[in-house]
Amino acid sequence: MSDAFLIVAFLVGYLFGSIPFGLVLTKLAGTQDLRSIGSGNIGATNVLRTGRKGLAAATLIGDALKGTVAVIIAGYYGGANAAMLAALGAFLGHLFPVWLKFQGGKGVATYIGVLIGLFWPAAVIFCLIWLATAFTSRYSSLSALVAAFVTPLFLWWFGHPALASLFVVLTLLLFWKHSENIRRLQAGTEGRIGAK
Repeated sequence: MSDAFLIVAFLVGYLFGSIPFGLVLTKLAGTQDLRSIGSGNIGATNVLRTGRKGLAAATLIGDALKGTVAVIIAGYYGGANAAMLAALGAFLGHLFPVWLKFQGGKGVATYIGVLIGLFWPAAVIFCLIWLATAFTSRYSSLSALVAAFVTPLFLWWFGHPALASLFVVLTLLLFWKHSENIRRLQAGTEGRIGAK
């Protein structure tokens, strides 16, 4: 596999990842600018604050699938290394989309999406840990952080050291994007799931 194609795989992943589904769907639905609501984030959690559960679900699915599709396409044409670079590109594209002055989402759905494309059992584990943590704590952000922390360990344990290394990087980026949530969790001011 040529180095040139690896660069293409990364760029294709970035372009897929930078599609701001939350912003596009809410604009099409005629709601106010998503960036002026709640946290100002473009992800599904903030879309939910518009009161449109269907739009939030569609955003979650879109943000996940853009990562999955990028990984599958790159993997089909370029193999495992291309797939991993597309995954990195898609995740960075969601976090730093060129169309929105590099102000993107926090990456949870896209993290799951690239995980589905690369090693789907790890995505299942992520979702189960998220659900278990959300059920017990009712904190969406904490659930994502716990699940993301476990993911590289799971990948390493099941004999995927290259994927584990990639997801260490993605997990660190996800934690960085959740830094405000972490501060609110520490202060006891983070909003709980279902709270008004």
